[in-house]
Amino acid sequence: MKESQQLEWKETWRDEFLRGICGFANAGGGILHLGRNDQGVVVGLPDAAKLLEDLPNKVRDVLGILVAVHAHQENGRPWLEIVVDAYPNPISYRGHYFQRSGSTLQELKGAALDRFLLRRQGRTWDGVPMPGVKVSHLSSAALRQFRDLARHSGRLDPADLRSSKAALIEKLQLTEGAYLKRAAVLLFHEDSEKFVTGAFVKVGYFRSESDLAYHDMIQGDLFTQVAKTIDLIRTKYLKAAITYQGIQRIERYPVPDPALREAVLNALVHRDYATGAPVQIRVYENRLSIWNPCVLPDGWTVKNLLAPHASTPFNPAIANVFFRSGEIETWGRGIQRIFAACKAAGSPRPLLAFDGTGLTLEFRYSPEYLKAMVAAVTPTTGPVTGEVTPQVTAQVTAQVTAQVTAQVETLLRAITGEISREEIQRHLQLLHRESFRLLYLHPALAAGLIERTLPDKPNSRLQKYRLTPKGRAWLAQHPSQP
Repeated sequence: MKESQQLEWKETWRDEFLRGICGFANAGGGILHLGRNDQGVVVGLPDAAKLLEDLPNKVRDVLGILVAVHAHQENGRPWLEIVVDAYPNPISYRGHYFQRSGSTLQELKGAALDRFLLRRQGRTWDGVPMPGVKVSHLSSAALRQFRDLARHSGRLDPADLRSSKAALIEKLQLTEGAYLKRAAVLLFHEDSEKFVTGAFVKVGYFRSESDLAYHDMIQGDLFTQVAKTIDLIRTKYLKAAITYQGIQRIERYPVPDPALREAVLNALVHRDYATGAPVQIRVYENRLSIWNPCVLPDGWTVKNLLAPHASTPFNPAIANVFFRSGEIETWGRGIQRIFAACKAAGSPRPLLAFDGTGLTLEFRYSPEYLKAMVAAVTPTTGPVTGEVTPQVTAQVTAQVTAQVTAQVETLLRAITGEISREEIQRHLQLLHRESFRLLYLHPALAAGLIERTLPDKPNSRLQKYRLTPKGRAWLAQHPSQP
């Protein structure tokens, strides 16, 4: 035998073990053995007879529950078995709530305690009434956007879509008595952060794990957050690898559109809004990760998410509205749809990880995409020096002119006056010279954003670089974000 979610061993009895019994009652029940050591071997319990009489009363008086206590013997050594049933109502030990998780005991606090108490009341966080908010406070634009989506999806009666704002909100089951539910505020209030801390999305471009180049915050109602997040990632944070077949221009993004859309929707619809932490999206040169605070169903691991499973939305009221709009399905296939989209596009299978506080979905860019990006920003070189020649291919010119990469932008902001390559690398904390030349220096030169101070002597030890009028104009048009 091994200790587990439903089994624990103790050599003797101490009153603090009442916390463990409380934890069993709050987490599906369990059994406590008294008189076994840590290896599960029976070592005997000298006061077994007295404890057999005292423990049921002690548990009842302190915890308010009934347990069964059974006496056993093994090789002449007495031991006790305490059987704890699962209780539908929350059980506390002197005002504190405990729950068994795996083979450990955890005290529930903060958002975890809120979830536990709501669940015991048959409620979910998004279904709790919120005083102080009226239907008239909800955004007409957000509701209009929902009506348009739902009209296209056909998942709501056309008569309901033509009804008043109040009637539509009631039809979507977003009211309880005279109050709006929390879900209504998140879905349709233009300033949901006023009521729910952390109800926004953070997107950042990182040169390394600790080096943030720039970032954005997306706020507003949930439908606006979804649309703006996807659009911002596409237009600002992800670069298309551009290739040509004859005169046809082909753009390939590192994350397929259907996969990105499904991932953003999953993160915003199914996240835990009680924690106060926003959805966080990190974009790097070779990957994109989406983290959202979440809680898995009891007993679930990432393995359950990866396998076919029933839909168990953490925010059923929010999920219902997004389903009616046609934005999501309700079959528990979100992860499978993301993986299928990546497979169809020839992209690597995403990585999924849960750390106990949140879920991370990471998209790794394919080697083909990375090679195409390197090829797109690699200008033609001279036969001897390896330096950039004045002429570059039309493909490279179009690529660099259309898109100033994050690396080039970083380079432009680092140049003040005339500065050497070594000084730029030192300022940017870039150690690898070839990567710096390939991803930073050459594209900026090819785009005409910077120039050499000694153009006729590209390999001179006195060579320095400065912004061109075009580079200064670009910076003026794109001021650095605070």
